[in-house]
Amino acid sequence: MVEKKQKQIKTPSDLGQQIRQRRKASGMTLQDAAAMANVGVRFLSELERGKATSQLGLTLKILELFGLNLYVEER
Repeated sequence: MVEKKQKQIKTPSDLGQQIRQRRKASGMTLQDAAAMANVGVRFLSELERGKATSQLGLTLKILELFGLNLYVEER
């Protein structure tokens, strides 16, 4: 069984870094990834830079595109 890596996301910047890393590892440009997720290039760029006002629905589309999951943990 392959162990999956998990990284706790505490800030919009943390999430943006994960998305950017996955996009670059996939060899996609911002333009390619935005087109595939049906979002604007500006939105994706702002999301990757950790802009705090990003829309959750569009953010979830980007996560799905790159096979990333978002979890909520109860404390």
